[in-house]
Amino acid sequence: MLDFIEFSFLDVLDILLVAILLYYIYKLLKGTVAINIIIGIAFIFLIWKITQALKMEMLSGILGYLLSGGVIALIIVFQQEIRKFLLMIGTTNFSSKRNFLKQLKFLKSEINSEIDTDVILAACTNLSKTKMGALIVIERTNSLDFLINSGDTMNALVNEAILESIFYKNSPLHDGATIIRDNYIVATRVILPISNSTRIPARFGLRHRAAIGITEKTDAVCLLVSEETGEISYIKDGGFELFKNVEELNEKLRKDLE
Repeated sequence: MLDFIEFSFLDVLDILLVAILLYYIYKLLKGTVAINIIIGIAFIFLIWKITQALKMEMLSGILGYLLSGGVIALIIVFQQEIRKFLLMIGTTNFSSKRNFLKQLKFLKSEINSEIDTDVILAACTNLSKTKMGALIVIERTNSLDFLINSGDTMNALVNEAILESIFYKNSPLHDGATIIRDNYIVATRVILPISNSTRIPARFGLRHRAAIGITEKTDAVCLLVSEETGEISYIKDGGFELFKNVEELNEKLRKDLE
């Protein structure tokens, strides 16, 4: 009578893989309107299963055809999200045990290498005052190794003076982006992919398009200082994150890097 509650190793593995898949999907769609569409689809799927269990053949048949025919439509509607999802899986940094555990959120207190957002934002504030352009990319779970090779590698602990010297106008390193990983500056003069989005206002230049481009393709976040206005921008998931002051920006950044 209790056979249905017996679990084998494969059952546990199946549940674990589904949980990881759902985590990636949630991470990809979090904060976008697409999450509401997914919830709607999940609701229809649940009703379909209930009608099947109750042997309501007509309604379950209609819902079944609706779900099966909607797969192609979903691929068309979500092609950009699907591309980003596959890139997220393909570039997730599993190169070390530490990064693997960080990805799964296990043993967080033991493996967390907290990025010093205070130092980074202090450098951005100083650069803003003198209108020195800057583009800082902070790696999260997607590995940015494919970008690091396009610039000059470095292995320096995040430091206010170093960041300011990198983006000093006469510095040979100020062109391109700087990548930060685990509180270390790992590359400078990095070439980023440029976004082709037509929704970006014409007043924004290549630096803004590069920041939007890399956050469209990975889950990295970008801090940008405009050379024209000195304005600090925070870009995530291909869009600008609004904030009232540096303190609020610091809170947003810390939360996103958790």
